[in-house]
Amino acid sequence: MISLSGLVALAAEHADDLDLPVAPLPLGGRDLDTDERAAVMGVVNLSRDSSYRTSIAMSAASAVRRGVVLAAQGADVVDVGAESTQAIAAKVDADGQERALVPVVRGLVEAGVTVSVESYEASVVRACLAAGASVLNLTGSVDDAAMFDLAAEHDATVVLCHVQGPHARALERQDVDDDPFPAMLEQFGRRLDDARARGVRGLAIDPGLGFGFRLDDPLLRVRHQTAVLLAGFRLRRLGVPVCQSVPHGFTLFEDQFQIGEGFFSVLAHLGGTGLYRTHEVPQLVAIQAALRTL
Repeated sequence: MISLSGLVALAAEHADDLDLPVAPLPLGGRDLDTDERAAVMGVVNLSRDSSYRTSIAMSAASAVRRGVVLAAQGADVVDVGAESTQAIAAKVDADGQERALVPVVRGLVEAGVTVSVESYEASVVRACLAAGASVLNLTGSVDDAAMFDLAAEHDATVVLCHVQGPHARALERQDVDDDPFPAMLEQFGRRLDDARARGVRGLAIDPGLGFGFRLDDPLLRVRHQTAVLLAGFRLRRLGVPVCQSVPHGFTLFEDQFQIGEGFFSVLAHLGGTGLYRTHEVPQLVAIQAALRTL
């Protein structure tokens, strides 16, 4: 059970990490202080296999329309992806991803929307950055050198996702460590050093809670996600904003699942999150504004 005494104990155990500064986050030509106001990343899914049905766009035109609406609702950046990270979802090859994504990226950029592209394929990233995307939501790690070079060439911000395998569709083992932070700190630290050495200016890190952990028990999965959300501040020692893909909590909320991301965003706020990836932009914007006010 989440309790005030438990939160006090967590903060005391890792007190040295609580208030460490992080670098500004470059988004759409602005450098955002994410401790002053966390940034919001809205989601547009081009894969019909995506689990969050209301985020799916069935055509390029509807994807652009949804992205424009998300920006008007308060999203600082709109993240577009063409392949679901669910293990049971259909694979989409690099050519298919490029054909789906590039018209959407171009349409959103022309509409004045800051665009993030979610991919682990270098050719897809190259095409989307050339089309005007300014953020790379990197869901793989095997092509880091090429990805970082592309990001540096286009002065794109990179969100590094924690993956225990080559990419989010090929995880190598269950992510059920009692304390996953040492592994994340080691992997992120190494990759951040490489990105900076290759000229990447804007960086954030994502513990990868939106990925499948190959856990058989859904409740175990959501408890793991909750623990990482609340302790996310432990990653601040790396000096960059922490991005959290806030969970849906289907297991907990059932037919009221649309309140799940709002609920988990409060926990993420307590954990020092600087960038929220969400399907429920208006809800997140309102909740975060309330938290800042109070």
